[in-house]
Formats: sequence, C-alpha cells, structure tokens
Amino acid sequence: MSLLTVGSVAFDALETPFGKTDKIIGGAATYITLSASYFTKGNNLVAVVGGDFPKEMIGLLEDHGVDTEGLEIVADGKTFFWSGRYHEDMNTRDTLETQLNVMEHFDPTIPESYQTTEYLMLGNTVPATQKLVIERMAKRPKLVMLDTMNLWMDIAMDDLKAVLKLVDVLTINDEEARQLSGEYSLRKAAKVIMAMGPQTLIIKKGEHGALLFQADRIFFAPALPLEEVFDPTGAGDSFAGGFIGYLASTDDISFDNMKRAIIYGSAMASFCVEKFGTERLINLTQEEIKERVQQFVNLSSFEIV
Repeated sequence: MSLLTVGSVAFDALETPFGKTDKIIGGAATYITLSASYFTKGNNLVAVVGGDFPKEMIGLLEDHGVDTEGLEIVADGKTFFWSGRYHEDMNTRDTLETQLNVMEHFDPTIPESYQTTEYLMLGNTVPATQKLVIERMAKRPKLVMLDTMNLWMDIAMDDLKAVLKLVDVLTINDEEARQLSGEYSLRKAAKVIMAMGPQTLIIKKGEHGALLFQADRIFFAPALPLEEVFDPTGAGDSFAGGFIGYLASTDDISFDNMKRAIIYGSAMASFCVEKFGTERLINLTQEEIKERVQQFVNLSSFEIV
C-alpha cells in the first residue's frame, strides 16, 4: 500500500557531547521516508527545498525508493535550516539557529499520482498546512497519522484542534500530551486527547519507551537500552516512519498490528540515534532490522510459572 509523507526536508547542524557536524541532511520528512523505505515500496514525498539543496541528497532519497515528484525546488530560495546543541543528558537541547527560508511559505501541492494514497503521514509542521493537505486529497486515506509539538500548542492551538478532528493517529511526547490535555496522568491525558478526534494516540517517552492508546486498550513498548546515544535528532520521526511504514506494508490497522508496528518504529528510532543525522538509517539491512526487533521481543518476553 502506498504511503505519502508531507513535511520538511532540511539542513541541520548538530552538536552533542560526542562531537559536532556542519550542515547535513535533516528534516522530519527525510527521517520518516528513509525509515519507512525499509518496509513499504510506495513511498511518496511532498516537501519543499531551495536551490541550495544538493541533487545527490535527492538522489539518496530516490535510491531508497522515495518518489520525489512532490518535492518542490525553489531555485532562488534557501532550504530550511536548524542548528542545535544537546546537553550531557541528551534529553534536552538548545536551539542555536532556525531559518525557515522556503518553509515559511510552504504551500503543499499533491501530485495526481499521490491522490489515492492509502496511508498519509503528516510530519511536524504548521497545523493549518497539515489540514490543507488532508483537504487537498481527492480521496480520504485509509489512515491519517499526525505528528506535532508544543510550539503549535503555544501559538496555534485552535488550528491544531481543528486538524486533530480529521486524523486517526496522533503521536506526541509525554510533555506535549500533558500540555495538550491539561492532565498530568498520561492515562487521563489520553482520554482527553482522543476525545479531540484521534482514535489512536501514541505517547513517546524517549529512553523510557512509548505508550499506545486506543479506546480502553493500552500497550507499552520499552526502549532498547543502548550503550551509547550519539544524536537523538530525528529519533521521533524515524519511529513514526517505521510505525506507519510497517502498517502500510501489512495493510492492517488493527490494534494488534499497531502493537507490532510500535516495536518496528522503536527499532528504527534505536538505529537513528547511533550515528549523527541520517547516517545510520542510510545503510541498514533487513537482517539488522530483524535482529533489532528480536532484541525488543527478548527485552520484555517472560513466562509466569
């Protein structure tokens, strides 16, 4: 089944306790599509970059089976750029610089060949833009998944609530879930948020795993204890790409299959943090993914005697 991802393709400059990088490829849609590419073949992208974005980086996406017909190139524009520095705990970071550039006026155009996609992933961007994408689809996808962040809760809450009414799955972190719901208990928060529209909610807890909520059902997926985390950038997007990529590949949106998808998403996120940027996601093998998923299974598998 085909997957359409709409979001940012960007440049990042990163600094962590393990080192620093100059401009490297980043952006939510980049991580999502690269992660999803290991599961689904119909992997379509809608985004915008400037004329400064190297052709070889577009080629990298295409080499992973990403269809870039929907990637707009503004010849006289500059690509979105973000620079950040992570603290010693790797859970907190400081934004050093943000240049919206071509993303400031991003007006997503959905190519005809993408109009009947079955799975739609809306990467973290302006809620009004996410809503536009749904409205511009000729046919409502089988599953619409959305990622967002606390910034939009601060400055565009009404727009965010409007788009939440139109989506099936929402993915946010625990801090954002508490802010959006006004509840500290994540179980109570989930009920409040699902009443806003999404039938399924994923609450990411970073190094402490992820929670899946649907109606009165709950599933918890652990995070894999890694010896070293080089760069957390893109981990949440890699998780989302693995999750929806697996769902699209199986074409099964049951709660039981979403539990499996959570594990595949968590596995992709665990790969992402092992290197800077997208470096680890670029050269994965199916055998590595299979072994990593088995590690997750072993982590929480036990028998009661």
